[in-house]
Amino acid sequence: MSDATTHSRSNSSAGQTIRPEEAAHFGKLAKDWWDPKGSSAMLHRLNPVRLAFLREAIDLHWGGDLAGRKPLTGKSALDIGCGAGLLCEPLARLGADVTGVDAAPENVAAAAVHAEGAGLDIRYMAGEIGSLDIGQFDLVTAMEVIEHVADKRAFVAELAARLAPGGLLVMSTPNRTPASRLLMIGAAEGFGLIPKGTHHWEDFITPEELGDLLAEAGLEMSKPQGIAYSPAKGLHLSSDLSLNYLVTARRST
Repeated sequence: MSDATTHSRSNSSAGQTIRPEEAAHFGKLAKDWWDPKGSSAMLHRLNPVRLAFLREAIDLHWGGDLAGRKPLTGKSALDIGCGAGLLCEPLARLGADVTGVDAAPENVAAAAVHAEGAGLDIRYMAGEIGSLDIGQFDLVTAMEVIEHVADKRAFVAELAARLAPGGLLVMSTPNRTPASRLLMIGAAEGFGLIPKGTHHWEDFITPEELGDLLAEAGLEMSKPQGIAYSPAKGLHLSSDLSLNYLVTARRST
């Protein structure tokens, strides 16, 4: 089995997944999170791609109506590392009873204000996911999060613990490749497309490592799908996994 923590920076105490410096970094971005031209502009470009993958995964998992506007009606959803709610709000519009959790109190405060202004009833909480008594959820999402946590193994175990029987887990994360080092850190952060210090390449996780961690937690991972970039298409779903990828997972049978 691969050790997904081999390449990561030094971890905090076992089971602690939040890195205080990471929470502080993202907390400083809270006020600009919903500005499509601000510091989170790349997330605004990425979100439609993630949502397309997520919608298809939801329909395939629950056999829903492909044309239905609220396929998550009657289901609960948990978005871990929710930031200011960029994914939580679409999940709520898809019909889910949504809870968003983030390490930075500034982010959940901004998320709550934005949701109220949009007329959406979303529960937001700040803190360590393992310390929150929030139960289990039909859908659990962790988008662009695992590369920021202190203990990846503990984090994946917490994801599995929050997944209700018959539930679906959806994750996205950068791959640890020469291409991701060059483009996501060298180019994107170098040219100001992403705030400097957002990513640390040694913390990126390969699909094989993620699959091992999910299997260890009793989950079976789907075939990964890449998120690629081209000048013609922009960010788009692709078979190319070299930059970023998405997966689903469910309890092993």
